[in-house]
Amino acid sequence: MARLIYATIASLDGYVADADGNFDWAAPDEEVHRFVNDLERPIGTYLYGRRMYEVMAYWESAHTIAGQPPFVTEFAELWQAADKIVYSKTLTEVTSARTRIEREFDPEAVRRLKAAAERDITVGGPHIAAQAFKHGLVDECHVFIAPAIVGGGTRSLPDGVRAGLELLDQCRFDNGVVHLHYRTKD
Repeated sequence: MARLIYATIASLDGYVADADGNFDWAAPDEEVHRFVNDLERPIGTYLYGRRMYEVMAYWESAHTIAGQPPFVTEFAELWQAADKIVYSKTLTEVTSARTRIEREFDPEAVRRLKAAAERDITVGGPHIAAQAFKHGLVDECHVFIAPAIVGGGTRSLPDGVRAGLELLDQCRFDNGVVHLHYRTKD
């Protein structure tokens, strides 16, 4: 059975994007990027909302941009090799291979996917993650806390959901980012 993992980069005050939708303060440096690449290696499927998919679709062609460092092209290869499911009522087509659109987030379908998958699954984007949390589907969280306070915007974790967490690991990076790895508890 695969694990469903929520991974996010958030400001210290808990936002993935500021009030203007910017997240440039969250761009990982090489050390963090390589760490993320190691976390992404076992991922077989990404679950996204439309907005997160539109941001992540960059990785479909990132490897074609001249001068990309190896850790960037490696992430692009990992992303391209995984399946992607995009939950959207409005998206009519996708711009990446191995991608399909689902109109509704179906918790039972995700449970079946977890039971059948040989590789782990991530849920990307706080809105779809909120649905996964509400239905008790999230097994683990990887939260990267960026050394920034942005004062508002898109929250990284959902309101109205309670979950016990067990700290499995932590790591501090030279640029001030802190990684916290939790397992959800019943």
